[in-house]
Amino acid sequence: MKHVSTLAAGLLIGAAVLQFSGVASGQSDGWITLLDSSKMGDWDEVGKANWAMKDGALVADKLDGKDLSYLVTRNSYKDFQIRAEFWTDEEANSGIFIRCDESRKIDSKICYEVNIFDKRPDPTYGTGAIVDVAKVDPMPKAAGKWNTYEITAHGPHLVVVLNGQKTAEVQDSKHASGPFALQYGSGVVKFRKVQIKPL
Repeated sequence: MKHVSTLAAGLLIGAAVLQFSGVASGQSDGWITLLDSSKMGDWDEVGKANWAMKDGALVADKLDGKDLSYLVTRNSYKDFQIRAEFWTDEEANSGIFIRCDESRKIDSKICYEVNIFDKRPDPTYGTGAIVDVAKVDPMPKAAGKWNTYEITAHGPHLVVVLNGQKTAEVQDSKHASGPFALQYGSGVVKFRKVQIKPL
């Protein structure tokens, strides 16, 4: 009897180790890393900015031309979670655009725009909001520190969480699926990790 319980305990420990190692390596939990501190990953650029890897982050601080710049995923996504770590200065205008109807023209009319814009003239759609879809009140400030966005899109249900605090939640079905994009508009914008998990 003692032999059987020892064997069972050994199997349980082995299963726990296997499960932990799978999660630690990022293979079994479903998250796909699109950008991290060592690589920019593969994106299509719409508009032009000086995106470059510096000190473990993807950084832009200047537009090359008048149009805003977007890094657009090559795949489309329908239901998903996004985790993105970002840093901006006070002058930054940035955001994460999800479920875009097109991949070569990005804006808040054909995508959901999860905003990063502390100085937006109308703060109800500033940082933490989904522009023209879900207001934020009060608007949190993101400038000058590393932040984490967790964005969930499941059918018409959209949820935005900034640094562990829910800032927007809405039911909206305008955009069902499509690529997502990282925006550079002004100031200094840095992304050091971007992951997506299809649901």
